[in-house]
Amino acid sequence: MAEKSLLKSAILMLVIVLTSVFGWEYFLHSKGYVLGYNDDEPLWAKNRAQVYEPQENATVFIGSSRIKFDLDIPTWEKTTGEKAIQLAIAGSNPRLALDNLAADEKFKGKLIIDITEVLFFRPVDDAELTKRLKYLKEVTPSQKFSAEVGFGLESQLLFIDKDFFSLNALLDRLPIPNRPGIHGAVMWPPKFTTTNFRRQEKMTDDFVKDTSMQRQVKNIWVMFGALSKQHGVSGDTLQKIFNEVQTDVAKIKARGGRVIFTRTPSSGGYWENEPISYPRAEYYDKLLSITGCNGIHFKDYPELRDFTCPEWSHLKPTDAVLYTSAVIKILDQQKWFTHSN
Repeated sequence: MAEKSLLKSAILMLVIVLTSVFGWEYFLHSKGYVLGYNDDEPLWAKNRAQVYEPQENATVFIGSSRIKFDLDIPTWEKTTGEKAIQLAIAGSNPRLALDNLAADEKFKGKLIIDITEVLFFRPVDDAELTKRLKYLKEVTPSQKFSAEVGFGLESQLLFIDKDFFSLNALLDRLPIPNRPGIHGAVMWPPKFTTTNFRRQEKMTDDFVKDTSMQRQVKNIWVMFGALSKQHGVSGDTLQKIFNEVQTDVAKIKARGGRVIFTRTPSSGGYWENEPISYPRAEYYDKLLSITGCNGIHFKDYPELRDFTCPEWSHLKPTDAVLYTSAVIKILDQQKWFTHSN
């Protein structure tokens, strides 16, 4: 009798749990939220493992969030016939990723480095990329298996999105006023973006249509300093950055690898102030000169210069397709897809 009672309790608990889980999942779908992947250490490491493709088979991308939005991977791969390996990390300084690839003797491929000046030209103290590199070095077989299980679940279930629907994320979103001098987590609109398995980030359709959500993100950029006219690093600090990048680029080139820099579009409040804080001649142009690399700056090409970013910093998906197509043509003119035997 006791065993039957225990079995009934277990079955009841299972029914309650499953009902709660699938009820929550149904609710999220009914609100128009979009499935995506957690852009965490395992997903980054899975893509990082692909950088050893031969030059004619792939291009690797590093940078911050702009290239994650603005590079449309299906367009790139359909048009070029090669793989796009996306290693950019939102809010990060790609110089640490460049250093990692430069130190990897096995990497001899093609590398595109996207520049967001306020992030690129700052001291490297990048917790997000540091975590990913640590995972890459120390990952165990059980962690790899767990990651594969996680990928499968993330492709089917919304509620396991750790950035928006985990318990911690939901607690962070409680409407608790900030105390003087104390600020809570940044409240990104849950429908701002979604990330796919290839690490391409896209604005959702709802976000593209909703100027209120766009305004919310613009306000976050303002909080992060989008309207600042403060001049960026200079003097010895800037020269040290140039020297480090030059050294890393030279290592990749010496192995037969190829490197090019891009500057993806920004608009509105960002573009009004970025050229003041980071004058092009002093930063971007000098970077190209010192490294001896070509560059694609969006303001240099009529087909790139007139994009408007809904929230000042990233392209909407339809514009990302157009931007990617245009960049491919420019790269083709620069013989990026031409390989010696």
